[in-house]
Amino acid sequence: MDSPVPPSPSHRPTEPAAEPPAEPRVRRRDRHGRGMRGPVAPPQVPLSASRADTFRDLVLDSVERLERRWPQLADVDFMIMEVPPTVPGETVPLGGSLPAEKDEPAKVVVYRRPVEIRSKSRDERALLVHEVVVEQVAELLGLSPESVDPRYGQD
Repeated sequence: MDSPVPPSPSHRPTEPAAEPPAEPRVRRRDRHGRGMRGPVAPPQVPLSASRADTFRDLVLDSVERLERRWPQLADVDFMIMEVPPTVPGETVPLGGSLPAEKDEPAKVVVYRRPVEIRSKSRDERALLVHEVVVEQVAELLGLSPESVDPRYGQD
């Protein structure tokens, strides 16, 4: 009986050879010996919050504090803008308020950059943000800031 003869290399079929699937390379060490790359700080650390996020939290804290005493503030829109519109010859405002109109709720605006420039520390910034919010709410309600928040101006 004749045994099958394997084809010679010149007589092999011209089909592409099936290659095994490529496996991902495993990094066995970090590049340049500096440690593996990753975030600078975990998300729960305040370092990872941006200045805008931190400022927003200060405004929200102040609004929540006032809403406990003044429930009608739930209908007011509190907004944060980077900078106020420029008006030549006037001082730069830290905040503003607009009364409610027929289709629009009342608005209180706090300007982030002017408040940040006028405060040196986080505690000072929190105090200034609260004062601005109290002043604008007082103007909106037609009251004095001391009647909106009895601790106004005492800190």
